[in-house]
Parts: sequence; structure tokens; C-alpha cells
Amino acid sequence: MLTIGCHLSISRGYASAARDAVSIGANTFAFFLRNPRGGSARSVPPQEMADCRKILEENHFGKLVAHAPYTLNPCAAKPELRQYAIETMIDDLQRLDALPGNYYNFHPGSHVSQGSPKGIELTADFLNQVLPHAGTSTVLIETMAGKGSEIGRTFEEVSQIIDRVTDTSKLGVCLDTCHIWDGGYDIINDLDHVIDEFDSVIGLKRLHAIHLNDSMNPLSAHKDRHAKIGEGHIGFAPLLAVTRHPKLSHLPFILETPNELPGYAREIAMFRDAQP
Repeated sequence: MLTIGCHLSISRGYASAARDAVSIGANTFAFFLRNPRGGSARSVPPQEMADCRKILEENHFGKLVAHAPYTLNPCAAKPELRQYAIETMIDDLQRLDALPGNYYNFHPGSHVSQGSPKGIELTADFLNQVLPHAGTSTVLIETMAGKGSEIGRTFEEVSQIIDRVTDTSKLGVCLDTCHIWDGGYDIINDLDHVIDEFDSVIGLKRLHAIHLNDSMNPLSAHKDRHAKIGEGHIGFAPLLAVTRHPKLSHLPFILETPNELPGYAREIAMFRDAQP
């Protein structure tokens, strides 16, 4: 069965987010544990988490994919910003242990004129400090579009980060279809080759989740602007092929398209109705 969901707000509580997911036909979802632009996380009553876990179990949810705040920059030039990223992610991971066995996704950062090699080194050092606090969660490096000074714009850069991490037992990758398309990977005409390249460079055993997004931009634009499914330069059919691919179909798929709940319900139904 296809495991698919979308980004949902937990502002009304985790159990409320889980009920929203059920209402739109989702069996996974993504969420921020705090404001995506930064700030403190609210305290969560234990009963709220217990209610959420009950809904997830009763509705046979797949793994959830929490997301780090956008303000985290693990390879920032300023040491205080790197320390903020470390402390924030450790706090998030400790909170996520209340929903054990799920994923925590993050952007590998922007090197800010330090150069990609330095950015890769700093992000790997960041992971070496954070991963001992991962608890039951697996931390996922997200593939990026290559906007500005982002690192992780190629499979090789993601691999170079992983290679510098001491213990990778709780480290994986989240592939974003919009990002890799904008980064130059042609998933319309050459999906099999892209998957084989990922496997050769990183290893499919590291791939744990997919952000399923259309793109407002043409191939290799390096801009990262998500579009609704079927309204961008990738289109519905190639994204459906991603969900159907035998090497990917078992993964959780998270929609990050510019939608509210009715739009997400429509997109989830599009993919469910088209499954074999």
C-alpha cells in the first residue's frame, strides 16, 4: 500500500494533526516540532502524544518525517549559529522520542562563501555531535536544489558528508523530487538512471523517505520553488512513476506542495487512484 501524506501543522496538537491526516486519506505526515522559522518548541502533554500514537496505530500509519526548522544552518560561518543548530536539533530529537522510531529530516546548510568542501566538513562535524542524541529516530539529509551556496546539491556532496560521519547507523537521506530536478537530475526522461546513480554514489539502503513535489522551474534551474502536482515542469506522470518504481515504492512519500488540506486530499487521491 502506498504510504503518502503531507506537511501538517501541530499548532492544535499532535493528535489533531493525525486526525487531519486520516481525514485527507494520508497514512503518514510531516511536521515541524517548532516554528519553521525558529523559536522555542511548546511543551506537549504526555496524553496528547499517547492519543496521537493511538490514532497512528489504529490507522496503520507508516513512519512520520519530522522536519528541522529552516533557520538551522549546520555549516554557517559563525560558530554561534552552528552551536544554535546543534542545540536545536538535539532538543528536537529528544522531543521526537515521544513518537519513537520515526525520521527527522534537515537541510545540510549553506556554506556562506566558505566553499562547499568547508561546508561539507562542518555539516559532518555537526552530525557527529548530534547523532549520539538521536534516540530512536533516524536523521535524514535532504537532497538540495543548489540555490545560492547550498551544499547537498549533488549526490556526491551528500555522500561526502556521510563519509565523514563516524557512526552512520542512524543516518539516512530524504530525496526531494523538486530539488533534484532543479539540481539537474532528469527524473522525467531518465528516472532509472537517476536511481542507479543514487545507488552507486550514496546507496539505496540510505534512502528512507521522498519529498514528492512538482517544480515551478525547468531542469537544472537551481532555484527550489515547489509547484502543485501536475502544475509544474515535472508533471503528474513522472511523479507517479516515482511512487510506482519498485526500488522506491516502499518508502514514505511526503507532499510539500503549496496547498491547504483540500488540495492535499486531492493530490493524495490522484496518486492512490492511479496505483496498480
